[in-house]
Amino acid sequence: MTGHNPADIFAADFKTDPYWWDDVPRDMAAGMSLDELPTRADVVVIGSGYAGLHAAITLARDGTDVVVLEAEALGFGASSRNGGMVSGGVNVGKHATISDASIDRLLVEASDSYAWFESFIRDERIDAVYQRCGRFVGAHSAKAWDWLSGQVDPLNELADSGARMVSPAEARDHLASDYYRGGMIVDRSGGVHPGKLHKGVLELAASAGAKLFGGVQAGPIRKLAQGLEIVTSKHAIQAETVIIATNGYTGQFSPWHQKRVVPVPSYQIATEELGEAVVKALFPTLRMVADTKRLLSYFRPSPDRKRVLLGGRARYLRHDPVAGARLLHSRLLQVFPQLQGVQLSHCWFGNVSYLRDGIPHIDESRPAEMPGVYHALGCHGSGVVMMSWLGHRTALKAAGKANSESAFSGTASGRRLQTFPAYRGLPWFLPAIGQYYRFRDWLDQKRDYSGG
Repeated sequence: MTGHNPADIFAADFKTDPYWWDDVPRDMAAGMSLDELPTRADVVVIGSGYAGLHAAITLARDGTDVVVLEAEALGFGASSRNGGMVSGGVNVGKHATISDASIDRLLVEASDSYAWFESFIRDERIDAVYQRCGRFVGAHSAKAWDWLSGQVDPLNELADSGARMVSPAEARDHLASDYYRGGMIVDRSGGVHPGKLHKGVLELAASAGAKLFGGVQAGPIRKLAQGLEIVTSKHAIQAETVIIATNGYTGQFSPWHQKRVVPVPSYQIATEELGEAVVKALFPTLRMVADTKRLLSYFRPSPDRKRVLLGGRARYLRHDPVAGARLLHSRLLQVFPQLQGVQLSHCWFGNVSYLRDGIPHIDESRPAEMPGVYHALGCHGSGVVMMSWLGHRTALKAAGKANSESAFSGTASGRRLQTFPAYRGLPWFLPAIGQYYRFRDWLDQKRDYSGG
């Protein structure tokens, strides 16, 4: 923390790869099947993140011949880039078009997904450095504190979240900062090392018999007289069923899905090693942290409790980890001014996916026009638990073995994937939305200080 120019925020060994990759590098050959890409399979899964791999595990363990296709190295996307914060929550409160009964069903299933997730990593002995440490949600304004307080009872009654509000003074017991106006504690939540989690799930998929192929770009999906054909960068493969689990990396291989999924980049930084004592002083209860801003920040101790990791929105269309690092570093100092002079070891970004109604979605995409094509989409920045669960549920649905419809299924709720107006794959509107949200967040805080 000393011995360098305080104006230089970058450590000498600064990297633009995810911090998690230091422990689990992205090797193009890692986890890949030794077989050649077949020309037939029962099911083809497109996407090798949590959703795709859990779909593959569920199907392969049932005796299904499953092929997983990934355009990059296996796990290249958000599953190995995210912040590693896990919970049984889902953000549905702001969607006025959804009935109270539907919200209740979503909250209950989100809670069930967390119990399933904890059981899965325990029973499968996945070394994900899972810590059930809880979360602090910082209120960025008095109005936000009021909104949070209204969430406590539903979270506890429907999701057994262990939620409670804390005052600004009490918040100091959890975070060495005066930045927030108090907030909410959620005990039933925690953190993982996402790179190690993905590695463990990948190994399970391979051991279950799924055939995993990285570096294979999926192309158009065609309807045949019997079944489907998926064009790839190697050769076509036929299948009875296709599951699309690409989320923020849904590209041109399926224009129908691409028009309904907006990729939003989320940037993260990691500090240089600070030591356990410094990190424990910053996070006295070692909880994960998020806040209520429209352009939220999320941060945490690293799993070894020697660094601080912070994430949020930084750049939207022109990606630049160095510029993103400078912006996130300024946010870090807003919360922790005592970290002035600390350097950054990493900055990276990954795409999260947003749907128009803001709620994760699984279904058979177009049963009339393209029967057999299913999707699990819409992580909305909270996908470690939810997309793992929905990959599993999508596999059961596709196999006709679901005992009940998921609350996130379009079949159960009547929800359909909606297009975004004037959107064809390039999210040109994100910078303007980001500026608007930034202004609204600033206005919330200004009103607090002006007494408005």
